[in-house]
Amino acid sequence: MIQYALKCSNGHTFDSWFQSAAAYDKLASSGMVTCAVCGCADVEKAIMTPRVRPARSAKSEAEAEPQALVDVVSPTPDVETVLAELRRKVEENSDYVGKDFASEARKMHLGDAPERSIYGEAKPEEAKALIEDGVPVAPLPFVPTRKTN
Repeated sequence: MIQYALKCSNGHTFDSWFQSAAAYDKLASSGMVTCAVCGCADVEKAIMTPRVRPARSAKSEAEAEPQALVDVVSPTPDVETVLAELRRKVEENSDYVGKDFASEARKMHLGDAPERSIYGEAKPEEAKALIEDGVPVAPLPFVPTRKTN
């Protein structure tokens, strides 16, 4: 897994995790990486602060005197509002398929089911297999509300 600092064309910055650099490139080229704040699809990698640990035996000045951590990518105060709006849009415009998400996404990708917007739940290994097979999927920044009929 790799974490990237990302920035959209509207100036919003956010972090996201990807299976690999190749997975990021594949998702970004297909327009599947969107801004977590405004939904813009024009997203690129931002400058990142490396996380390098000193050798176990090495003592640095930073270890001797604790310093305040600087959050380079600070979320805006209205992140909860934006996430609530995103959840509302997803739930209004997509079909909840629950734990059948992986099989439904694969059927649509193969042409065995009509294409439509869906969301649901998938195990990590199912999501990994979908990405490896070229099925365009992306994680949601919230846990779907389970619906029962």
